[in-house]
Amino acid sequence: MAESKAESQHSGKKGFNGATAGHGFLAQIGTHFKNWWWLYLIVFIAVVLAVVPPIVFVAYPRIAQGDINDSTLEVTQMKITDPKPDSAQLDLTQVIGTHSSFHPTLYGFNASVSLAGSSSPFSSIYVPGVQPEGETVVNITRRLQWSNETAFTEYVKAVWLNEQVQLNIYGKPELKEGGLPTITVAYNKTVTMKGLNSLKGLNITNFSVLLSQQSDGSNAKGTVNVPNPSVMTIELGNLTMDLSVDGTPIGQSHFYNMSLVPGNNVIPMTSTVNESVVASILYAKDSPYTTGILPINIRGNKTVYNGQELPYFSEALASSNLTVNVDVGKALRDLGTV
Repeated sequence: MAESKAESQHSGKKGFNGATAGHGFLAQIGTHFKNWWWLYLIVFIAVVLAVVPPIVFVAYPRIAQGDINDSTLEVTQMKITDPKPDSAQLDLTQVIGTHSSFHPTLYGFNASVSLAGSSSPFSSIYVPGVQPEGETVVNITRRLQWSNETAFTEYVKAVWLNEQVQLNIYGKPELKEGGLPTITVAYNKTVTMKGLNSLKGLNITNFSVLLSQQSDGSNAKGTVNVPNPSVMTIELGNLTMDLSVDGTPIGQSHFYNMSLVPGNNVIPMTSTVNESVVASILYAKDSPYTTGILPINIRGNKTVYNGQELPYFSEALASSNLTVNVDVGKALRDLGTV
């Protein structure tokens, strides 16, 4: 009997792979962690500190800046109204496009605005904060002050003369994604827009010479069709244009309260024409214009709004050189002077 009891006790210790031994192993692990938890915590913190800072301070700003660089900017409407020598009212609609899977908040910021390639911005504009996702419409309404009038004049000339014009917008807004810290990114976008293309396609219709001189000194009138292929509405004011044929001045034309809107613009025109000079050009013995159609060159003289000349518009108009064929002979015949 004694031998049997000893065997039984020995048998209980021997079951190392059994339940009793298993509980003992787990207990040992538990005891180990209780004694050494602080070491594992230090290791965990060390791993976190080794992995998280590169993500937060390197990868996150790099990804954010990359998404800003890849985003698009399109101007769908621009209105320049109530112009003054040093400022104008701006109403702008633009669309920010992004295909990023992240949708951070881009806080409002002040951006410099310049003609692409120019070293000097002509104004500063506040861009409101957005959270871009897909295509986001941003509306800006504010009074623009010219920080550099020469730079703005160059921009207006570019708009007036070219088929396309590029506008650069630059700033350093703050950006925040979820629970990540706020960072600063560079917003540097160049927007390509249609310009006025030297008003190509302009034509004068319904031109007639008046029987008597009017109170403003005009003795002719007509209608001008002016195409505007851009998305810009521009309030110009009162325009005075010099008229000539083959370098010989023949008079001036005037446009009052003129505004250009996108599409075709039908604008009334009055003119002061030197009829004797025109007749001498038409009916000279060696005149090449026996049909009565004269190639009239139109060049800007000055632009005035609310009694103030706007040098930037005046210079832009003077920089263009338009020639329009006008049937002046018919106008004189209708008047009965020839």
